[in-house]
Amino acid sequence: MTKENKKIVSILFKTAILVFAFAFIFYKLNNNANLHNFRTLITGLSAAKAYSTLSVVFLLMLLNWFLEALKWKYLVSSIENISVWRAVESVFCGLTLAVFTPNRIGEYGGRVFFLSAKRRILGIVAMGVGAVGQMVVTNVAGALAILWFIYNFVEMDVLLFYAISFLVLIFCCFFILFYFHIRWFLSFFERISFLQKFHKFFSFLSRYRRSHLLKIFVYCLSRFTVFTSQYYLIINLLIPEMAIFPMVMMVFILFFIQSALPSLDLLDVGVRTMTATYFFAFITSHELAIMAATACIWLINLIIPAILGASFVFKLNFFGTNNN
Repeated sequence: MTKENKKIVSILFKTAILVFAFAFIFYKLNNNANLHNFRTLITGLSAAKAYSTLSVVFLLMLLNWFLEALKWKYLVSSIENISVWRAVESVFCGLTLAVFTPNRIGEYGGRVFFLSAKRRILGIVAMGVGAVGQMVVTNVAGALAILWFIYNFVEMDVLLFYAISFLVLIFCCFFILFYFHIRWFLSFFERISFLQKFHKFFSFLSRYRRSHLLKIFVYCLSRFTVFTSQYYLIINLLIPEMAIFPMVMMVFILFFIQSALPSLDLLDVGVRTMTATYFFAFITSHELAIMAATACIWLINLIIPAILGASFVFKLNFFGTNNN
């Protein structure tokens, strides 16, 4: 394929990405009753309190994805040195691709196509390490929150509860050990014959020492704290009488369940609202407010970043050249 043909194909791909992304976003925003309910609910509140809360939640969204960009820059630092701004561009561009792809798989493409062509597969492996770190934080916090939920809202035999508690402990320890010994997977992959030809890519895992994994884990924990704070601020705005600790536990359960379910980002709001309304019903009767709060967070954390990321789509480098 000639350079000129590559350029034409690249432009067509990028245009298609933007068309798909904005079509999905437009459709979902125009068919989301919960966002309308949120606007209705905040009209009865102090305008200053509502706008200040939303402003803080928006700033936390920027902080959340900036932390992810710093994590991404650190993850790939051993294979390619990218600037902080380049990392920010790739993260937001990935979010644009993520909204219309299953399980946000487009987010990988949105990032690695900002890397040099020969380093992209290693970039996917690096991103996988970061995703595992985020999964560990979510699963451990979620498992402990579910144990709290069972203790408070499910009637069962004491011995059965102790057995479940033991399983939760094993579950949490497994994920923590798995993450901080991620290099063990290298020996596992080496034993699978059809994966041996990819050895040079999996061997990249051996570069991540525990000190590196710890720093990545801190980034993951920081992001988890940020979007937990966002949920607290929005729910507290709509239901100020709700106690903080039960609210946070329910948010942890919400994160845990939504991370385990395959979905599209644009359909994910339905998963979030159904999960949230079921569990929050145990601590509040304000079902409408919970659904509205969940939709608001979905809009701020996923849809707005996806729209912002559209401005970086034409910087995607499909063919490993600078002018495509």
